[in-house]
Amino acid sequence: MIPVHTSREPSPAEQGLALGAIWRPRIERALTSYTALFAAHGVGAEQARGWGERAIAETRAWAPALAEEMVGVAAGAGLEEWQLGALNGRTEILAAVGATGEGECSTSVVLDGVAPRTVQTWDWHDTFRHVMLLRAIGVGPGRAVCTFTEFGIVGKIGVNSSGLGVHFNVLRHGSDHADIGVPVHVVARRILDEASTVDEAVALARSARLSASSVLTVVTRDEARCLELSPAGVAELTGTTLLHTNHFLDPALAPGERTLPEESTTIERLAVLGSRAGALRSPGRDARAAALRYHREDGAPLCAHADPSLPPHTRWESLATITLDVVECRMDVHEGGPCRVTPDTWQSLSAKETA
Repeated sequence: MIPVHTSREPSPAEQGLALGAIWRPRIERALTSYTALFAAHGVGAEQARGWGERAIAETRAWAPALAEEMVGVAAGAGLEEWQLGALNGRTEILAAVGATGEGECSTSVVLDGVAPRTVQTWDWHDTFRHVMLLRAIGVGPGRAVCTFTEFGIVGKIGVNSSGLGVHFNVLRHGSDHADIGVPVHVVARRILDEASTVDEAVALARSARLSASSVLTVVTRDEARCLELSPAGVAELTGTTLLHTNHFLDPALAPGERTLPEESTTIERLAVLGSRAGALRSPGRDARAAALRYHREDGAPLCAHADPSLPPHTRWESLATITLDVVECRMDVHEGGPCRVTPDTWQSLSAKETA
């Protein structure tokens, strides 16, 4: 089971302090793993420190409450503030050095006129199974967020008590750069904390100075949009069926694509998602997960399994399968890939119950 932490302390700083104190060994281990991953891509200790300091400074300027939370986590876990900046800015650090690879993540959101049907895999290195964390967070009077994230990172995929959900996939763009901006994980969490509509989410995303790219698929009961984030701009993709893997789909941003076909199966995975649109419309979470039971030997690893013969920083695995119910404000998470989902393997968090 993925560890669960509930934050109901009255301030972001106190929430971070409690999280850091309770989960100190896990946060230290996550930091050790990311330090090794950075090193595998040529990022030394001093460079990581400088970029971590920049990530927390950018967070403090754009999302001060989340910076307070990060500082609290550092204090509780006995770490330095820049180390929390490096954890939260891990996508930015990897983008700064041009890291690429097979993953990660395949997402489907379908609006059917009754309730949106969503599902995604979270693909990352198989050596990072230990970083996963589920959080239920009281973020204000009568308002709460549930997020699937990593130890030390403020947020990622999730749903809030207003009925707005966020799915998350990494992207890579030619405009990504080393002048570290607001971490995309901070953008996702602030949207969950503050937005109740897709338009509000778009406004927040557009207000952040970015140095790395990702796509946030934002969904409410009546609307969904893929927000392709990059330093070159934010594109909005609309429709009743939104499918996304790890390459840009917006015509204006796609020419800057940095994920190469010989490195990634992102194009093949998107095509398979399209061929399974019927199953992805299913009201049942088990059926939607079953639609992602498609492996490399089938033609594209929607459900990825690590190749142990490869170096750790080049191996990819579907570490979690996630669905969001924005009507009930609930997030359901299965630890592992969709081929191992059964009705009894889901963990559920309710933002309504947390609020």
